[in-house]
Amino acid sequence: MIQKMEHVAIMVRDMDQSIRFYSDILGFKVRLHGSKPDRVMAFLYLESQPDMEIELIQEKTEATEYSETGIVNHLAFTVENIDETIYFLREKGIVFSSDEVKSTLEGGRMIFFHGPNQELLQLVEKVK
Repeated sequence: MIQKMEHVAIMVRDMDQSIRFYSDILGFKVRLHGSKPDRVMAFLYLESQPDMEIELIQEKTEATEYSETGIVNHLAFTVENIDETIYFLREKGIVFSSDEVKSTLEGGRMIFFHGPNQELLQLVEKVK
């Protein structure tokens, strides 16, 4: 089932400024910086805790309303086998945001669902 906390995603308006803040002021290191057609993303970590990350997300469209998605966008959990975990959670009544597992920036697999307070949660299966 769930192995560990994966990352916390934060919506940002200026990726470069945000990376500088988390790196220069708070001491985080950039592990990955890349983009998809609709967004730019960066994953940062602390050397003392490399397996828990902050994901910074900047939408490429100006029309994005951050109050709808929240400044802290989602909480992610690492799972060993995403298909087994989805099956287990569906048996518990969890409804996923889509029927399809999507690829991550690094080629892993992920899917979203909501917690009891409509908090956005994500399952991530890392590339093996």
